[in-house]
Amino acid sequence: MSETAHPAQGGAGTGRGGSAGRGGGARATAGPSFQAVRSLIPARMDRLPWARFHTLVIVGLGAAWILDGIEVQIVAANGFAADLGMSNEQITASATFYLFGQVLGSLVFGRLTDRIGRKKLFALTLAVYLAGSALAGLSFSMWFFYLCRFIAGAGIGGEYSAINSAIDELIPAKYRGRVDLAVNGTYWAGVALGAASTIFLLDPELVNEHWGWRIGFFIGPVLGLILILMRRAIPESPRWMLTHGRGEEAEQIIAGIEERVHDSGHELGEVDESRAITVKPEERLPFREVAHVFFKVYPGRTVLGVTLMVTQSFLYNAIFFTYAIVLEQFYGVAKDAAGLYMIPFAIGNLLGPLLLGPLFDTIGRRRMIFGTYGLAAVILTASAIAFSADLLTATTHTVFWCVAFFFASAGASSAYLTVSEVFPLEVRGQAISYFFSIAQIAGAIAPLIYGTLIGDGSSRGPLVIGYLGGSLIMLIGGIVALVLGVDAERKGLEDVADPLSKRNAEADEQGEQEARA
Repeated sequence: MSETAHPAQGGAGTGRGGSAGRGGGARATAGPSFQAVRSLIPARMDRLPWARFHTLVIVGLGAAWILDGIEVQIVAANGFAADLGMSNEQITASATFYLFGQVLGSLVFGRLTDRIGRKKLFALTLAVYLAGSALAGLSFSMWFFYLCRFIAGAGIGGEYSAINSAIDELIPAKYRGRVDLAVNGTYWAGVALGAASTIFLLDPELVNEHWGWRIGFFIGPVLGLILILMRRAIPESPRWMLTHGRGEEAEQIIAGIEERVHDSGHELGEVDESRAITVKPEERLPFREVAHVFFKVYPGRTVLGVTLMVTQSFLYNAIFFTYAIVLEQFYGVAKDAAGLYMIPFAIGNLLGPLLLGPLFDTIGRRRMIFGTYGLAAVILTASAIAFSADLLTATTHTVFWCVAFFFASAGASSAYLTVSEVFPLEVRGQAISYFFSIAQIAGAIAPLIYGTLIGDGSSRGPLVIGYLGGSLIMLIGGIVALVLGVDAERKGLEDVADPLSKRNAEADEQGEQEARA
């Protein structure tokens, strides 16, 4: 296949040093629309050592989960309930509105993430989320509060697609597992901060109950302004640009990243030309082709992704959004004191991904997902039996939850990692959005179910059944991961799933060979 420079994309770039081995820029081949491009950009991204650039990426993108955790914990603490005159069922319904907002946002913004780019979307979705959060602090009635939660949910739903796609495509392969888990786990740092803030904001002796919870909703937008500035310094994914006909711009970005890494004191070795891939970008990807990828090309991975996302979403939403209610109804814990019990729970959830994350890159994805899901299920079963026998106090029940969700949190974060890395780049954002949406529909139902099981707190039996059911659901997720999981650890994204544009280039080359024959 002959190679010529395409005027719209520029000639072959070489990166620092000017050698093809070191840089390996884009070279184009004649084609009917976009020309085929041969590039070492993915290999160059994966061979980078850890540098300040990567730290900027995880802080600028991952800190949004901290803001989300702060806000969700403020909602879970139910400080707004008395001010807006809401019952237990209406409180849990607010979580459902938020989750349904996430579904809509992920579907709309997920497709846009694949079509117009990661960078544009993680700027837009953050703005939508912060607007919904700020408006929630101005709520004057229950219906307006529901609407604001729906808007904020739409923004954060879009964040999942844009952020997870960008992180996986910008972080080197050998760090991808631990980084993705750590970033998704930072949500619980926000929960801990939110829990600590509710101790003061929801204490009527310190802050008027009309203003305490409202102040909490304004924390996110204020901190979010800093994030917006940080995200401006994060580039578009060169991988995305390469597969969307913007090879020259992708070359400029990767050369700039290499320049920054080199200037920080790291020497970059050459990249073997054999690691180059040839892609033929397409301007648009019809939905029928997206469906073909999920149901014909990778049906096993589709079952895997849906199962992992649904099981973790159902359990987390069931437990988290009823946490304060359970403490109040069954253990007599006051609303303003619930944060004291949430802080260790959040810390356990935070430590799980941070401490277990490296094992997903060494022991491997399948075994670690099975282990974390399975251990969480066993410990939750034990806590349900003890709860049924009235053997627990608020403290000991919290200890059980802390240990169980230490493992469950790592498993839940790995669900997002799995969905993001096992599908081709061109549908990565949509894969996250579709599976996330299915999961959140299941998760949105969970608070309503468990709120009903709690009732007025006069009987433990229904809630025990709910806890046992949640444990079984997690165990199923672990077994499916063991059977259908993909060994993606320390592999480049293009080795885990060929870009569709690579298949296009190979099909064109085969057609040319057949025509010559």
